[in-house]
Amino acid sequence: MKVIIRKGRKSDMPSALRLINELAVFEKEPNAVEVRLEDLETDGFGETPLFECYVAELDDKIVGMALFYPRYSTWKGPTIHLEDLIVQADKRQLKIGGKLYKKVIEHAYNLGVKRIEWNVLDWNTPAVDFYKSTGANVMNEWCNVQMDQKAMKTFLDK
Repeated sequence: MKVIIRKGRKSDMPSALRLINELAVFEKEPNAVEVRLEDLETDGFGETPLFECYVAELDDKIVGMALFYPRYSTWKGPTIHLEDLIVQADKRQLKIGGKLYKKVIEHAYNLGVKRIEWNVLDWNTPAVDFYKSTGANVMNEWCNVQMDQKAMKTFLDK
């Protein structure tokens, strides 16, 4: 049983979308996914890609994905944001997540970025514990802030 970690391709996006939907269920937001297959294909592999990803293949099937994109820190300079690290539920004990994680870190290090950042739900203690064990700093004192499109419109209409 050999896991292959490789750069994601446009043809992988149906599997990526399946994993994204699976993650939404895991994170108790089953109806939150709005992104469509066409969005992933265009946004990741169009003229100006907005993200990159690595996929994990097991027996010629994609069972995991790490999706990330560049950011910029006014304190540090170039950084990478790891948006999602997803492994199919029935494959989570095979250390595939760790392989994807390592690949993203290797990629970021080789690019020379100053930091990788991501979010983790506080109740996902296996993930929190894993990240801490790798030297990542889980910063509980920072609040994650988001504004959806409806809230943007409400604010702008005031």
